[in-house]
Order: sequence, then structure tokens, then C-alpha cells
Amino acid sequence: MRPANVHESLASSDAARSRRVGWSFVASYAAAYLATSLVFIAPLLVTLALKVNALVGTDRGADSLSLVASVGSFVALVANPLFGRLSDRTTSRYGRRRPWLLIGLVGGTSGIVVVATADAVWQVLLGWCVAQLFFNALLAALVAVLPDQVPPEQRGTVAGVLGVCLPLASVGGTYVVNVFSGHELAMFLAPCVIGGFFIVVFALVLDDRRLEPTDRPAWSLRQLVSTYYVSPHRYPDFAWAFVSRFLFVLAYAFLVTYQAFYLLEHLGSTTAEVPHQIFLGTLVQAAVVVTAALVGGRLSDLTGRRKPFVVAASTVYGVALVVVAVAAGFDGYLVGMAIAGLGFGLYQAVDLALVADVLPETGDAAKDLGVLNIAGALPFSLAPALAPAILAVGAGSYRVLYVVAGLCAVLGAAAILPVRRVR
Repeated sequence: MRPANVHESLASSDAARSRRVGWSFVASYAAAYLATSLVFIAPLLVTLALKVNALVGTDRGADSLSLVASVGSFVALVANPLFGRLSDRTTSRYGRRRPWLLIGLVGGTSGIVVVATADAVWQVLLGWCVAQLFFNALLAALVAVLPDQVPPEQRGTVAGVLGVCLPLASVGGTYVVNVFSGHELAMFLAPCVIGGFFIVVFALVLDDRRLEPTDRPAWSLRQLVSTYYVSPHRYPDFAWAFVSRFLFVLAYAFLVTYQAFYLLEHLGSTTAEVPHQIFLGTLVQAAVVVTAALVGGRLSDLTGRRKPFVVAASTVYGVALVVVAVAAGFDGYLVGMAIAGLGFGLYQAVDLALVADVLPETGDAAKDLGVLNIAGALPFSLAPALAPAILAVGAGSYRVLYVVAGLCAVLGAAAILPVRRVR
């Protein structure tokens, strides 16, 4: 459990790059990654929308949810790179990543408690901001484990395994919420309790590395500002990877943020039906994602290629969103979600490996991944801000909203083409 004593960032360590990881590490890492996805995704998919709807009703629900989701995503946008930088500089005897895994879990769960017990939208907003702040501390440390511990030739395979985690967490989260439907506090806290167990186990077994206080870089205002910036001129591949991820996640954010309202208003579902329908949709999607992610990640490592997989994944996901948009009934929605699973699985498998391959060689892996994670957080702030305007132009049609989302995914495919450092 004690971290090894090293004198430099593992991201630039030759030993770390050459030592292959075993399946016991992959299993524990994947379990923690799935658990982290679970605590994030359960509120986003179901409980946050249902909580807001219970407080203000359907007429004001979409606008109130937009406020909560957009402000929370802005907090995530700021928090992820900041905690990544702090993790890179942590000189704790327990390592650089382990302390933040535990701090993030405890703090984030506290925020979820506030959301669950709220009796006004402003309290939901406050709790969700606290949850986003600390869960992003957890996420920043956890994602940095990939470049810390996994050599380049295994990253596609490991990223493929991690790519399975989000859809499994989506299925697990919606299932848990469905099981505890009618028990509001349990709906919110059960994912945190279940996920927290696996995060704690991984934190205990992680062979984390220590940073000696004498090796910690000096802190300055300029470095603080640079926490949120990587030069696109010096690192163009990183910049294009950022743009591509931003557009793909924007498409995903439109889907998941407004999925409940799409079912309620576009397909005419009842409030009681929505949790079960979202569970079925995520189950269908996950069944395809698991195969696509595992096969895609392995093929990417065997061929040594990343870009074709990302391009194909983004394009397929765009097509899937159009299928959802034109669906006339629940069966059509399920078909769209299945196609989305193919695109999402390929993307989850390969994008993280591509990102790890184009990281700047600066020794700030967690910080740089935090900057890139802005591309994963900012869309969840912009989507709720843009959606009302898109819905207004489209006369309140969620069909128009999801066609726009599909276009974003296709543009994300085009944005990865200029990357030159990886094939």
C-alpha cells in the first residue's frame, strides 16, 4: 500500500513506459473507473432531472435543469485541471493520486446528499456544484493513472476496457435508480455507496508513486494560469484532440441531458415510465458498447492506429443521433441507442489511448489530462445553454435538437484528421 519513492513524474519515466501491467491491475483500475462513472452518470441520466421535475414541474423543469447542469459543468470545467495540477504536485507519503481519490469520493458524496435532501432548486444547484467539484478531483487523479502506469503499447487495450465502464455504469446506475424508485434518498445515495466501495479498494491497492518535496516545481501565478492552457501552437495534435473530443461530448451531452424530456414530450411517455425506458435504452446501448470497446481497443493496439477508429466512431454516433431524432416510437429510439452503442464503444476504446499518446512531454500528465477534460466538461455547460435556443428555433422539437447533436459528432470526426503524431 505504501507508494514507491520516485524523483520525477511517472509520465516521463522510462521504467513506467516499458513495464507492462497485469490483468489484476487492469481489473481493479476498471472497477474504480466504472465506479467513478457510476457516481457521475446516475444523477445525469435520471435522478437530477426527476428531482428538478418534482420541485418545479414539467413546465419549468427543462429550464431549471439547464441552469443546474450548466453551472455544475462550469464548476467541473474549472475543477478538473486544477485538481490535476494539485495531484501532480502532491508530496503526500501516500502518493500523488491516492489522497485525491479519497478526498474526491467523500466530498462528492456530500454534495449528492445535499441534492437528495433539497427542497428548492437553489439547493439542488449548490449540492450539484459541490458534487462536481469533488468528483472531478477524483476523476482527475484516476484518469492520470493511465499514463502513469500503462505503457503505450497497452494503452489501447486498457482504454478499451475502460471504455466499457461508462455504458456499464449507465446500465447499473439506471438499474439501481429503478430498484429504489420511490425512495428518493436511496435513489441518489445507492450509486455512491456501491461505487465508493470499489474506489476505496483501488486506492488501497494502487502502487502509487511519491513525489519528494524537493522535486516539487515552484508555484507561481503564471503556473496557476497555465493550469487551464496548453499551447495549440506548440502542441497542435493535443489541440485537435481537444476539439474532436469537445464536439463528440457536446453531441453526447445533448442526448443524455434531455433524454428524459425527449421521452416525456417527444414520445409521450409518462413520468413513471421514464426511469424504466432510460434503463432499457442504456441496456441496449451498453450491450453493443461492450463488444465495440473491447474489440476496437484490441484492434487499435494490434494495428498501431488510432485515428481511423475515432473517425468511424464519431461518424456512426452522429448517424445514431439522427435515427433517435426521427424515431416515431420507443422501438425507433431503441434502434438509435443500439447504433449509438457502436459509435460510443469504439470512441471510448480508442480516444483515451489517442489522448495519452499526444500528451505534451512536460511531466504534468494529470494537469494536461485535466485541460483535455475541459473538452469533456464544457459541453455539459454549453449544451443546456444552447438547447433552449435550438428548441426555440425548432418550435420545441427535440427532433431538431438531436439532428444538431448528430452534426456535432460528425464534425468531431473531421477534427481528428489533422492529428499527425499518431496514425
